[in-house]
Amino acid sequence: MLFLVAALMLLGVVLGTVAHAPLDVTAGLAAVIVVWLAGFAARERLARRRHTPTN
Repeated sequence: MLFLVAALMLLGVVLGTVAHAPLDVTAGLAAVIVVWLAGFAARERLARRRHTPTN
């Protein structure tokens, strides 16, 4: 329960910051996050293919 309260407080701080940031800064940071997540997903997919035994 305490974890949920802390997570909601952190989310409020982050959303408050985004609400006051200029749109181009917000869009740039969102693009960086999307690229990072796409790279992470690709790396995980490649690692899963290498470690899965073929039957």
